[in-house]
Amino acid sequence: MLESTVFYLFSAVLLFAGLRVITARNPVHGVLFLVLAFFTAAAIWLLLRAEFLAIALVVVYVGAVMVLFLFVVMMLDINIERVREGFWRNLPLALVVGVIMVWEMIAVVAYRYWGTGTPAETPPGYSNTKALGRVLYTDYAYAFEIAGVVLLVAIVAAIALTLRRRKDSRSQDPSQQVRARREERVRLVSMPAEKE
Repeated sequence: MLESTVFYLFSAVLLFAGLRVITARNPVHGVLFLVLAFFTAAAIWLLLRAEFLAIALVVVYVGAVMVLFLFVVMMLDINIERVREGFWRNLPLALVVGVIMVWEMIAVVAYRYWGTGTPAETPPGYSNTKALGRVLYTDYAYAFEIAGVVLLVAIVAAIALTLRRRKDSRSQDPSQQVRARREERVRLVSMPAEKE
C-alpha cells in the first residue's frame, strides 16, 4: 500500500514537471523542470526495481545531457516571442501525439491489471542489471554495436559541422618555437657612444 502511494505521488510530480517543461516562460526554468522530471522518473524506476535504468537516467541525462542543455540555453540569446509564435501552429499535431501516447500508457497499464496470465515471481538473487546486460550483449549485440557506430558518426558529424577555421585567430606552433636559435631571435647592434 505504501509503495503504491509513493508511486502515485512520484507520478503526480512527474506529470506536473513535464507540464511545466512545456509551459514555463523562461527556458532556464523549463530545463530545471526537465531535470526534476528526470529525477522523478529515476525514482519511479527504483520503485519498479530497475536500479540500473534509474542510475543510467540520472548519470546520462541529468549528469551530462541536461547540464549541456542548461549551458546552451543560458549562453544563447533566445528570442522567446519568436519561439512562442509556433506554439499554436504546432498544437494540433502535439495533441494528436499526446493522445496516442496516453492511449498507449493506458493500454499497457490495463493489460497489466486486466490482461491474461499472472506475472512471474522473480527468484531470489535475481539481478535485472545482469539480465539486461546478458540480453543486450547476446540477443541484441549487433543492434547495440550499430547504435554505437551511429552515435560515433553523429559525434564526428557534429564536430565537423561546428568546426570553423577563423582567419583572424593567432596560434603558436610549438615545433617552430623549439627549433628557434638565439642568432635568429637576438640581434646585437654596435652603436658608437654619444658624446656631450
